[in-house]
Amino acid sequence: MKNIIITGGAGFIGSHVVRLFVNKYSEYHIINVDVLTYAGNLENLSDIENAPNYTFERVDIVDAEAVDILFDTYKPEGVIHLAAESHVDRSIKDPLAFVRTNILGTVNLLNSFKRIHSDFEGKRFYHISTDEVYGTLGREGLFEETTSYDPNSPYSASKASSDHFVRAYGETYGIPYIVTNCSNNYGQNQFPEKLIPLFINNIVEEKPLPVYGDGQYTRDWLYVVDHARAIDLVYHEGKHGETYNIGGFNEWTNLDLIKVLCAQMDEKLNREKGSSLKLITYVKDRPGHDRRYAIDATKINTELGWAPSVSFEEGLAITIDWYLSNSDWLKNVTSGTYQDYYENMYAKR
Repeated sequence: MKNIIITGGAGFIGSHVVRLFVNKYSEYHIINVDVLTYAGNLENLSDIENAPNYTFERVDIVDAEAVDILFDTYKPEGVIHLAAESHVDRSIKDPLAFVRTNILGTVNLLNSFKRIHSDFEGKRFYHISTDEVYGTLGREGLFEETTSYDPNSPYSASKASSDHFVRAYGETYGIPYIVTNCSNNYGQNQFPEKLIPLFINNIVEEKPLPVYGDGQYTRDWLYVVDHARAIDLVYHEGKHGETYNIGGFNEWTNLDLIKVLCAQMDEKLNREKGSSLKLITYVKDRPGHDRRYAIDATKINTELGWAPSVSFEEGLAITIDWYLSNSDWLKNVTSGTYQDYYENMYAKR
């Protein structure tokens, strides 16, 4: 049985990847490594927690000694690295937390992977990153794999640095690596600091919907299950040393997305049409806010045959239904310190 470590597996994207690999590959032993920060939740994986090919290890990747012990214990043939601090607003408040986890944590994993293997045949280190490393686009154009890095936030700078370290370890030490850069994800189990679950929760509770600036910031959106499918495909069929952009060719301005979300929520909650739109509240803009992200996913489509399988409207409906049906999950993750964070980030703007 092959041992594969998936870091950040209790988080939003990671939990979907862990579930897919555990259910699909009985010949793999999946070791889910997560420190369980505010955004990590083992409830996300309650359906597979007793699977015979699944193990959870609570390890902080910033702790080099703990990472060494982990790798000595399991001797993983593969690493799928998703663990990261990922919220831009939080990175502006506390950049060092992002430096520690996203940069130092990645280097610790690379060092341990390098140390336990004298031969990299059949081994793979797969690093999941973000489209935000490319910076911002104008009205035209798409991010390609060859686009120069130009990060504008502490978060994107930390991810850009981690990407560079993965490539540097590949070139210097021969670690077989792959990097993917993905657009905005949405779906079940996403922590409600991100736009879609935040607004679903606020609409239910009839709280203001905080919109940065003029609401015309544009993002490409991808359903998280489609991202997990792409990660599966890249891990097994991607070429060593390559970068693949993953995106949905699905651009929305924040304001247009919010209008679609409000319309679906009004219908599902049996509220008067347009009532949720009245909750929109424009707030002070985020410093260094990138105007537009848009991914060119041609390479992964043509070389590996991947394409999104779920339309945005369909994925959004599934997502809304999940949050409305899992109010206990939402209450659990939004209790305690989350309320202080929310007040500080949005209510006081």
